[in-house]
Amino acid sequence: MKKQSKKQIEKAIVEVSNNEAPKMKGRPVNMNSARQQRLAELAAKREAGLLKKGRPVVEGSARQQRLAEQEARKAANGGVAKRGRPKMIKVEEQSAELK
Repeated sequence: MKKQSKKQIEKAIVEVSNNEAPKMKGRPVNMNSARQQRLAELAAKREAGLLKKGRPVVEGSARQQRLAEQEARKAANGGVAKRGRPKMIKVEEQSAELK
């Protein structure tokens, strides 16, 4: 541990006894700035459930039809949607051993 001088210890005791709040570190936040107002607005929308993220879904698009077909296949196969190329069935050949 570092040794503290008597003056530093007395200063720390005085600060604690005065119940002074520690000084804030870093840059102060301006609550009236455009960024802070936008963040507050987004937080309010998030709490209300009105915050929409991402690109909106277009019903009837080719992607939505493809996803609907995939969900139908998934329901037909008991919750598993088979995708891609089917597995190749491997045929094991017994090799003749040479003496």
